Amino acid sequence: MPEITMRDLETPGLTTSGASTPGAIAPDVASSGLTATGATATDRMTLTRRTVLVKVGILVNAAVAAGLAIPIVRYLLSSLSRGRGGAYLAWVSLGSVDRFPEGETRLATFRNPLVMPTDGKTVDTACWVRRVSGDSFQVFAVNCAHLGCPVRWFPQSGLFMCPCHGGAYYRDGARASGPPERGLFVYPSRVKDGVLSIQAGELPTPGGAKAAVRA
Repeated sequence: MPEITMRDLETPGLTTSGASTPGAIAPDVASSGLTATGATATDRMTLTRRTVLVKVGILVNAAVAAGLAIPIVRYLLSSLSRGRGGAYLAWVSLGSVDRFPEGETRLATFRNPLVMPTDGKTVDTACWVRRVSGDSFQVFAVNCAHLGCPVRWFPQSGLFMCPCHGGAYYRDGARASGPPERGLFVYPSRVKDGVLSIQAGELPTPGGAKAAVRA
């Protein structure tokens, strides 16, 4: 049987009496502990930095989305708010009836009642005013009933002519010839206290009986 000496029973870091040497730490344990501690601290710093950047990115994206959404929502709700305010059906003045001689057709302009702050000069809309007799008027939309080009009045021939596709209309707005399938659109109008007014909340369309001048 092999002989066991005291050297064989000694443990690294311990004296032969079994007491540990003060300050003696196993090298593998010490290095592994320091490495784990350093890695944990680095991971925490990385996660913290990443979390901050993610939150900042979310806030920036939310601010950009809100900045884009607010004008869109205001635009979508503006027509409803203006409609409740009565502007949609408001009467818009074209001026005194004395401006329009009897039996003649004159160009007039009005300010669209549904105005946005960014509309600029586009809110100034043209129309053709025909005074039939006395307080009887016809107010035509300036747009051709074909594709919307502005028509011109030619008193020599007594016709409205479209320069885009050759549409022609009689003095009363009825279709004369060309591509249009109907007459000019007409605004509802009235005379009150010597002032001619129209309802101009929307461009007249074929849907309303008052807005149509049939051929």
